[in-house]
Amino acid sequence: MKLQVVISNQYDPFLNRAVEQYLTENQAEDTVTMYLWKNQQTVVIGYNQNPYSECNVQLLLDEGGHLMRRGTGGGAVYHDLGNINFSFIADKRLYDVKKQLSVIQDALLAYGLQTEISGRNDLTYQGRKFSGNAFAKGLRNHLHHGTILIKTDGAMMQRYLIVDKAKLLKNGVKSVASRVVNLSEAAPELTSENIKQPLVRSFEKVYGGPAEVLDFDTLIHTPEVQAIASEISSQDFLFGRWEQFKTSKKGRFLWGGVEIALKIDEAKSVITEAQIASDCLDTEIVDQAERLLRGCSTKTAPVFDKSNEILQDIIDLVYG
Repeated sequence: MKLQVVISNQYDPFLNRAVEQYLTENQAEDTVTMYLWKNQQTVVIGYNQNPYSECNVQLLLDEGGHLMRRGTGGGAVYHDLGNINFSFIADKRLYDVKKQLSVIQDALLAYGLQTEISGRNDLTYQGRKFSGNAFAKGLRNHLHHGTILIKTDGAMMQRYLIVDKAKLLKNGVKSVASRVVNLSEAAPELTSENIKQPLVRSFEKVYGGPAEVLDFDTLIHTPEVQAIASEISSQDFLFGRWEQFKTSKKGRFLWGGVEIALKIDEAKSVITEAQIASDCLDTEIVDQAERLLRGCSTKTAPVFDKSNEILQDIIDLVYG
C-alpha cells in the first residue's frame, strides 16, 4: 500500500476541486491519498442541489464569493479560511470510512477534543456538528471528503446559506448557526493551519507508514486539472439546468430533502419532464427517479424497485 499527502497552497475552489477529481480518476492502484485544502468565501452545494434554493446566489457573487458544485451528494456548506477541508481518495479495496474518520478524530485528540460520529455523515463535538461528509464511488478509486469547522464566520454562513425550515425543525434547532460548532470555541489554540501536521501524523499513524508528499503546483498545472477546473466553473455546470426550475412537489425525509419540478402534457396526462433537486447522499438514485418519471402517466405510478426507500418516497411524493 502506498500513502500520499497533498496540501493545497491556494484558495481557488475550482482548482482545489479539480485536483480532487483528477486524483480520484487517475490515482494508481493500492494507494490512499489524504488531500487538505481551503476555499475562500465559497458556498459548496451537492451535485443534485438547486443553487437558488440553497444559497443567496446573487448576494454571494456580488460580495466577491464563489459558488461551487461538488461531484458528491449531500447538503450545502460554507467554506472560508477558518475551516479546512479533507479528502480521502482510496483504492476501493482500501476504502474504509470509519478508518478515514478516525484520522480526523485522532488528530483532534492532540488538542484535547473527543469527537463522535453522528447521523448519516457527520462528526460532532458535544452534540454539535463540525464536519459534514460526502462520498462517491469510482471505477477504481472511491472518494470521501468533508469539512472541519475551526473558526468559520458564522454570520457569513447565515448570510449566504438558505436552510429549509423543515430541516431545522426536524433537528430541533432554530438556525443553521446553532446546529454547528467551531472547534476553536473549545480549543482556542487550534487553527486551520496548525491542524495540518497533526492530520498528516495521524494519517501515517492510522495507516502504518510514511506518506509521500505530492507537489501541489505540479498538479494544478497539468492539462487535465485545468480542463476539469474550466468545466466545473462554467455557468452551464453551476446554473444551467436550474435557471427555469419551478418546484411542483417538495418533501423532507430521514434520508434528506427533495424538490421536484414537473412539466406535464395536460391533454395527454403525461409527465414530459422531471427534474429533481436533493441533498440525498446517493446521487445516482436521483438520476434514476428522473428517468422513471419522464414519459409516465400522471394517473399511474411507474413500476420501480420498492425496496429502495429513497425511490419509494420520491415516487410517493409525486403521486401522493
